[in-house]
Amino acid sequence: MSELPPDEAWRKAKEVCFDLLAARPRTKDELRQALRRKGFDDDLGERLLSKLDDAGLVDDAAFAETWVRSRHTYRGLARRALVSELKRKGVDPEIAVEAAGEIDAEAEEQRARELVRKKLRTMVDLDEQKATRRLLGMLARKGYPQGLAYRVVREELRDAGAETTLLDDIDP
Repeated sequence: MSELPPDEAWRKAKEVCFDLLAARPRTKDELRQALRRKGFDDDLGERLLSKLDDAGLVDDAAFAETWVRSRHTYRGLARRALVSELKRKGVDPEIAVEAAGEIDAEAEEQRARELVRKKLRTMVDLDEQKATRRLLGMLARKGYPQGLAYRVVREELRDAGAETTLLDDIDP
């Protein structure tokens, strides 16, 4: 976009950012990458991002808090997976860890139980070993710690009436 006069480039870059922010909150890095893809000069992008930050339109910490709440509630992601996603979105690792820390161990365990119960309803015809493997895999993909996953799956299978001798010998 270097062929545009500076005022026009600024206006167009601002338009790109506002369009993206209108759809959903974004991190500074997401906006920076979008401006680069559109061919805007890095200096112009940094000046614009600084202005947006000063105006309170881009706030990585607020973005991280919202992201964590949403992804934990609706996708069932655990703290580890949430931190990883936030880092990929360009959020500072410290901010990502702090935001994910708002989900306490009890809430994480409760969400894991909800996920297992929901999945168990669809597994009526599977043998216990296959069901266990699938449930543990699902929780692992969502970032739940191995020890928590084993405990939750074992207890939920017991509550559902399965013979869970399979997991009694396993030390996570």
